[in-house]
Order: sequence, then C-alpha cells, then structure tokens
Amino acid sequence: MDTLFHKLASLDRLGAALTRLGLVVVTVWIGALKVFHYEAQGIIPFVANSPFMSWLMRDPENYAANKIPEGAADAAAQAWHEDNGTYWIALLIGGTIVTIGVLIALGWIWPKIGAVGSLLLVGMSLVTLSFLVTTPEVWVSDKGGGESGFPLLAAPGRLVVKDLIMLGAALWSAADFAKIAVKKNKAAA
Repeated sequence: MDTLFHKLASLDRLGAALTRLGLVVVTVWIGALKVFHYEAQGIIPFVANSPFMSWLMRDPENYAANKIPEGAADAAAQAWHEDNGTYWIALLIGGTIVTIGVLIALGWIWPKIGAVGSLLLVGMSLVTLSFLVTTPEVWVSDKGGGESGFPLLAAPGRLVVKDLIMLGAALWSAADFAKIAVKKNKAAA
C-alpha cells in the first residue's frame, strides 16, 4: 500500500500541470464561445440580475421576456438583444475571459504574468459565484412539482457552482506561479 501512495504522491506535478492546462482550456474556450449569439443570449440572465454587471445593459428588466432557447430562432427577441447590447456585452466578457486564459498560459514562460492571470481568474470566479445570490434562474422554479428553490440547482446553477473548483484552482495557480517567480528571483540574485 505504501508503494501505491509513493507512486500517487509523485503525480503532484502532473496534476498541477493538468489543472493549469484545464484553467487555460476552459477560459479560452468559454470566452471564445461568447462570439456566438446563443452563448451571448445565455449569459444575459446573469448579467441582468448582477449588481456588478447590469449597468452594461440598456434594458435589464426585460431580459426574461426575450429569452431564446439554445438553437432556436426568434427575430423579435434577437432584435431586443441587439438593441440591448447583448452581443457587445458578450464580446467584452468573452474577450476578458480569453485574455485571462492567455495570461495564465503565458505563466509557463513568465510566472509573474501567470500569477496575474490567475488572480484575475480568482476575481472572475467570485463574480460568477455571486450569481448564486443574484440570479433567480439558478434555482429550480416552482412549477407545481413540489421541488423548488434552495438547495435545488437548476441547469444555470449547476454551471455556476462549478466555479468553486475554478476559484480554488486559480488561487493555487497564482500561489504556484508566485513560488516559481520567487525562486527565479533568488536564483538570479
């Protein structure tokens, strides 16, 4: 059994590399998806209900009346999204997320830049987790089935709660990059 644990203990750097690679892939991929209308429309409930972000929208109060299911077409709702600034907001958010992922990736070469990107991801994760408090769509709504509200997460809530893992991984990444930067500075001195 000790041999198994010794082998398992030797996987820590592989686990670290995969965790960091996961941060990069997820942030770049999810950020890049914001160029597509379905993704832009999908984040509007979060933005509209957020005290940090609702000011970006022209008409946050009417988002619910203009929801478009993924893959569906609704010309009137799409016009509302265009007038509301939905697609511009999504590009801003997506560009920010992609930039964070690139900064983390650059940390393999420049650890201080990776630490900054990782800290930005900590902040982004905290904002995303705030949606659990601000966005009604994260909880199962009462439709007569007898199961609704806290702690029952709807699909958007299940998406958001995963940011607890992102938060921890980003904080670890920032600390790990900082350790690497400190070692490089000591070696150069």
